[in-house]
Amino acid sequence: MNQQKRSRRIFITDFKSQMVNLYLQEKSRTNLAKEYDLTPSSLDRKINQSSKSDSFESQVDHTPEENELIALHNELKQLRMEKDILKQAT
Repeated sequence: MNQQKRSRRIFITDFKSQMVNLYLQEKSRTNLAKEYDLTPSSLDRKINQSSKSDSFESQVDHTPEENELIALHNELKQLRMEKDILKQAT
């Protein structure tokens, strides 16, 4: 069997929450994985992460300076995305 390695995908929090909610509503893991093209291990990871902390964010304690740097980085990404959208609109 010739299997190609998948590239790593990043899922937004809303998508992860939706997958966990569907699982909790008794939709089978197998069907979810097939329907949304997920690996069973990634689905298990989302379910376990949600059950342990009710959050998909990592539980790392940052210094105030690190938090500020993270916030600035996120703001920069958002502004770049908005700039690209505006460029495409013109």
